[in-house]
Amino acid sequence: MVLAPQLRQSLEMLQLPMMELRALVQQELEQNPTIEETPTRMEHIEVDSGTAPEEKHELDFKDEYEVLARLDSEWRDYFLQDIQHRPYTEESDEKRQFMLDSIQQRVSLQEHLIEQLHLTGLSDEDARLGELIIGSLNDEGYLTTPIEELAQAANLDAARLHDTLAIVQDFNPIGVAARDLRECLLLQLERLGHQHELATRIVEHHFDKLGARRYNDMANALNVPIEAIHAATALIASLNPKPGLAFSDETTAVVLPEVIVRKVEGKYLVFLNDDQLPHVRISHHYRTLMDNPETQDEVKDYIRERIRSGAFLIRSIEQRQQTIFRIATEIVAKQTDFLDQGVSMLKPMTMAEIATIVGVHETTVSRTVSGKYMQTPRGMFDMKYFFTPGIRTTDGTTLSNKTVRDIIDQMVNKEDSQHPLSDQEIMESLTRQGIPVARRTIAKYRLMLRIPPSHLRRSR
Repeated sequence: MVLAPQLRQSLEMLQLPMMELRALVQQELEQNPTIEETPTRMEHIEVDSGTAPEEKHELDFKDEYEVLARLDSEWRDYFLQDIQHRPYTEESDEKRQFMLDSIQQRVSLQEHLIEQLHLTGLSDEDARLGELIIGSLNDEGYLTTPIEELAQAANLDAARLHDTLAIVQDFNPIGVAARDLRECLLLQLERLGHQHELATRIVEHHFDKLGARRYNDMANALNVPIEAIHAATALIASLNPKPGLAFSDETTAVVLPEVIVRKVEGKYLVFLNDDQLPHVRISHHYRTLMDNPETQDEVKDYIRERIRSGAFLIRSIEQRQQTIFRIATEIVAKQTDFLDQGVSMLKPMTMAEIATIVGVHETTVSRTVSGKYMQTPRGMFDMKYFFTPGIRTTDGTTLSNKTVRDIIDQMVNKEDSQHPLSDQEIMESLTRQGIPVARRTIAKYRLMLRIPPSHLRRSR
């Protein structure tokens, strides 16, 4: 079965995140002269009101003209302005060029380090060695190629290259040009003045125990109180394990919530966050052209086609927003306990269940929540976060998988470090609480929580 182009476009709009949809609408605004942008606003509707935004019935072409007749003529006044009223001048061109020249370009990690290298006063030959090292760093700021291999490939003295590496490692950002994570952390501790302190000894001699969170083992080995170990590991955690990423050319993904949930007077309100989405409408100017008997038939045909395209865009956006609102409303109504008390009260919920309530197909729910985010009093969540299968307890209630994982995480945090809980013991404890979970499921949840197995959590 082949989808009609308009249906395919409507489904694509439903699936697009806010920023991508904004780009699509901006493109349509540039290409379709019959639509214009109107001021934005934020809409909200109470969760328990049981009503959704009023649905817009599809208009035939005659009805569209009736709508156009009621629109104001602001766009017409703007459209009829002659471009000669804003003529080209040398001054305006200079202003434009000044603006372009003022845009700051991101400095790469290599450029940042080369600038520091030129200030060291090294000989030309040593500077070339430094450039070789800097050019070999990866995006995270690490030197992953062994010095000996670099020296052999460039027919250089490895000892001299080592000396140059020590100079580059003294540059900013601190920790740059390290050959592994341990060296990166040690370089940062040294620059911060902690080279003789407990944190340095942990990284230097007990790095494996640090990764396995074997705090008691480190305390016994270093003969210090466990509180000192916790303080030292907190300092280590504050260091930057990837110093080069601050200069990465990769753009950071911008996440904007499609829905904002707020608690007002004891009730949760669902807001459609469409401030970043252009609001468009059909321009009144083109109805005037259609009514003008002097307008050529070819022009009228073109305007008619463009108006229909613009009207379909507007209806598709409205339908998208309505669908997001209705699904978000059901999510919030279902997960009120989660919003009040946290993840332990997250209820199991499937897309098929919400689809039945809303009256759409399950795939429509999947497209709607894909890449969409909801801002709640509990924080920002991917809308897919709220859809999780459940585990039926012995008393007939159902817990979500995320709730069970939260219970396991709490059990591990409270365990005796000298006798950590095995997967079997966790399974038996959950069973006594009326939560039957297989041992292999416990192991899977533990891996998802990044909790090491019991023998790596044991303090000796």
